[in-house]
Amino acid sequence: MNTSLFELFKIGIGPSSSHTVGPMRAALRFVRSLETSGLLPRTGSIRVDLYGSLALTGLGHGTDRAIQLGLLGEAPDTVDPALVETELNAIRTTGTLYLLDLYEVPFTESQHLIFHRNQMYPDSAVPTHPNGMRFSAFDDAGALLSEEIFYSIGGGFILSGSEFEAQSTSSSVSSRTVPYPFRSAEELLSTAAAHNLTIAQLLLANEVALLSDANVAINRPPSAEPLPSEANPEQKIKASILSLWHTMQSCTARGIATEGILPGGLNVRRRAPRLANRLETEGSKDPLAPLDWVTVYAMAVNEENAAGGRVVTAPTNGAAGVIPALAHYYMRFVEDADEEGLIRYFLTAAAIGILYKENASISGAEVGCQGEVGVACSMAAGGLVAALNGTNAQIEHAAEIAMEHNLGMTCDPIGGLVQIPCIERNGMGAVKAINAARMAMHETGGHKISLDQIIATMYQTGLDMQSRYKETSLAGLALNIIEC
Repeated sequence: MNTSLFELFKIGIGPSSSHTVGPMRAALRFVRSLETSGLLPRTGSIRVDLYGSLALTGLGHGTDRAIQLGLLGEAPDTVDPALVETELNAIRTTGTLYLLDLYEVPFTESQHLIFHRNQMYPDSAVPTHPNGMRFSAFDDAGALLSEEIFYSIGGGFILSGSEFEAQSTSSSVSSRTVPYPFRSAEELLSTAAAHNLTIAQLLLANEVALLSDANVAINRPPSAEPLPSEANPEQKIKASILSLWHTMQSCTARGIATEGILPGGLNVRRRAPRLANRLETEGSKDPLAPLDWVTVYAMAVNEENAAGGRVVTAPTNGAAGVIPALAHYYMRFVEDADEEGLIRYFLTAAAIGILYKENASISGAEVGCQGEVGVACSMAAGGLVAALNGTNAQIEHAAEIAMEHNLGMTCDPIGGLVQIPCIERNGMGAVKAINAARMAMHETGGHKISLDQIIATMYQTGLDMQSRYKETSLAGLALNIIEC
């Protein structure tokens, strides 16, 4: 196992984990490398080249904005969304950008941020990942000082060109040491059974072991209360999970309270406030009101995401509404729900997400929306079973059912914006996750298709899918519904 819960669930800003969070992290990493190597004071200009899906839908996904913020020294988990426009306007009006907020360089987007819409890879001879970007630093005479290629591989994860090549050629043995490693759902179930553990208990033990890993940062909002010094490792993990949940709650509340039109030009009106108000006044008469609330919670989060607000990547921004929607459902509508059940939910959902991340993909640009909303739906379904004290076998079954009925889902956002069909799709995915959990818990026998088989099928389906249906806005709804 290579991935931590706190790498799957990351605090960031909208609208996209692969097109906003990832590029911001790449830009920040590049300028920090210039600083470390002593090249930052010698840098006279910066050029960023974007390829593939980043070039085709980057403007709608805020890639241009994210890269400029990263060059300024901003990070997705700490940047203040309320100050973003001020920082960007300063660059545009002055034509200058301060690298790490220290060193001034000229910066005009049309000259220094280039979208290669007809090229998929920085090096077309070596097909890699469709979210490629090249950062170049030059001295005052125009000589190249440093150059680095990055790939945004989904969920806010980034790899340099050399890291991507090493990952592709190396074996799958984990470089991290955990007490209960697993590479498949079958191994996860067998290891848990051998040690008489639930999936949540197994992952908690692994997360405790990863506390000492310098590359795993427990992602906590700036306003979070500091962890108590006397807390033991398990308490620290649980407190940090609850901190992520509180960030999700705040995002949901903002989405329900904020009315208006989403940015981007499609003139999409926020619907969560109106739906929530109707449920508050009329919902008690409707036996399906809890499912309507699930839809509201999911859409509220993704409307915030579309507006560039603070969200928790779960496992991506485009699918960020599904996991919190089911957490709200559990806490509000399930009798005897408690924080321990909530923690089981997040730990188990993360274990399922790790399987997809390490054996397939969570990138819409690589495998379509089945890798985003589909994976979130699968994670949430299994997590809900755990919260309800279901068995490990029922968890695996629920996760399998959820993905089975998301197979082949395309990623074709209209206008390259994470709005249509993305916002509604989160509501649909959340409701589907509840159905999958209920079906699995009502089943007494075994099932024919395993979670490992469905993960492999999802990945192969994504690879077979035409690239124009994978976050390029070249087909599907994006092509046939030009104006809304």
